[in-house]
Amino acid sequence: MMIGMTVRGIALDPITNMPIIILKDQDEKRALPIWVGIFEANAIALELEKIATPRPMTHDLIKNILDGVGASVQQIVINDLKENTFFAVIEVNFNGNVVNIDSRPSDAIALALRLNAPIFVTDKVVSKAKSMDIAEEKEDSDRWREWLENLKPEDFGKYKM
Repeated sequence: MMIGMTVRGIALDPITNMPIIILKDQDEKRALPIWVGIFEANAIALELEKIATPRPMTHDLIKNILDGVGASVQQIVINDLKENTFFAVIEVNFNGNVVNIDSRPSDAIALALRLNAPIFVTDKVVSKAKSMDIAEEKEDSDRWREWLENLKPEDFGKYKM
């Protein structure tokens, strides 16, 4: 089964200072944190904040190519988690044929936001993510879990580069 999710914000991991994309389901019962690089977080933040760039950035270019050839993104699916690495596919409809394109979740999310395409996560990924090792040290892991559990909507301010 797949769970529809939306991007609720970008936070910084308090331990590593790496950006985390926070996805949540509609009922706000399930959250999925995905660690991403600074450039990927910036691409997502630019779209979340509706900040226009003077020239097309990579995900804008991909959107323009898809629009130019008459293809559409039906959805993106975060469909696997292996060794703490998430995997995704972008489902592209081109001339009535659906093509699944392998993608990093950050790129798939950045594109989905630009195209208003739905974001889905498989049950398997949500289950695996719950048991994922967040940190090597138990103290860090406990601190991180406490931080994630206490996140409030107002904690998701504008992402600063």
